[in-house]
Amino acid sequence: MGVCFRLGVMSLGRPFRALWVSSASANLADGVAFISMPLLAASLTDDPRLVAGLATTYALVRLLVALPIGVWVDRIDRRNLLIAANLIRGLVVIALAVSIQLELGTLPLLYAVFAVVGTLESAADNASVSLLPGVVPVKQLDRANGRISAAQLVADEFAGPPLGGLLFAVAAAAPMYLMGGLWAAAGLLALALPIRRLESSAERTHRQPVFREALDGARWLAGNRTVGGLALIGALASVGYMLPFSILVLFGAQNLDLDAVGYGVILAVSALGGLVGSFMTARFTSWIGYRRTIIASLVTGAAALFALSLTTNGVLAAVLLAIYILHAVVWGICATSLRQRLVPNALRGRVNAASRVLSLLGLALGSALGGLLAVTSLPLPIAVGGGVFVGCAVLAAIVLPHDPAHSRARNG
Repeated sequence: MGVCFRLGVMSLGRPFRALWVSSASANLADGVAFISMPLLAASLTDDPRLVAGLATTYALVRLLVALPIGVWVDRIDRRNLLIAANLIRGLVVIALAVSIQLELGTLPLLYAVFAVVGTLESAADNASVSLLPGVVPVKQLDRANGRISAAQLVADEFAGPPLGGLLFAVAAAAPMYLMGGLWAAAGLLALALPIRRLESSAERTHRQPVFREALDGARWLAGNRTVGGLALIGALASVGYMLPFSILVLFGAQNLDLDAVGYGVILAVSALGGLVGSFMTARFTSWIGYRRTIIASLVTGAAALFALSLTTNGVLAAVLLAIYILHAVVWGICATSLRQRLVPNALRGRVNAASRVLSLLGLALGSALGGLLAVTSLPLPIAVGGGVFVGCAVLAAIVLPHDPAHSRARNG
């Protein structure tokens, strides 16, 4: 699989290789941050509210900056934005590492750095997704998104967290230095990407206020049946995702009788399902089209959650979670590829941002509902999550045309 994966990346062209390697480097840094940042917070305070608040701050920052970042992704050279976002967050985290090594690190400083990292991650992610249609042929978008998704899974789920934990055990500053270096490398690697034509002075003169330009993207999204429908499905799917995952660690301990190691194992196994999905999505869409692939993936996700809510066997739970993550990756690649195909280049950053805001709100709602439902029964939020995905599949059958890749906006 490794040789085929490398050949698949190479066959998509040199610009894509640059974007893919840059993305992989940044995702590895994200995986290291996932474990090392909370560990650093826990070393600075024993107040669980302050430790948990780090993740809350990160989520709120991403929500608040999503729309204005979408405007800037459409205003300036996306390549330059991707380079700057990665270089700056690399330098900021290296500065944090230095302060920790000099025993000058504080919790407020960590919060500030996390807020900066969240902002720049939003910029880098949107710029990268918006760049891809100009890097590979339209017919190769599914393959390209699949390769990027596979690299993200390997970095975020398999390599990054254990590497971050190992380095933190050596020295608190060590994973910070690695994260900063990886993000800086991602910025430098993006220098190999093609440069987009910059706006003319006349276009810059006719710019509207940021908020109004952001609303243009939201209006386009609301006016396009296919892309708007995908955004609504994505918001509901985010609710369905967080319903079980907000309480999965408790379900694993109490219903599956798993210790910390066992819980980590089933999560690692579930990520394997995502890898399978990342390689198979292009084949699915070429065989049966986007609409049927999306509906089938959402039904598969629903079935996996219904079955998971009934099981008490850890091995079966790992298999079901792998099937669930497979569905999530297939759905995600299809939705991303369709947005890249259908959204005009000049609006791509803003439409991506508006879709992202809906997904982030869905994640927050799903997390809150999962906790409330779990008070009654731990399997309940998992089963309700399955019901949400049934609703997503029905909505997809209603709003998606038989050939979504060739749909057009009513408003042009």
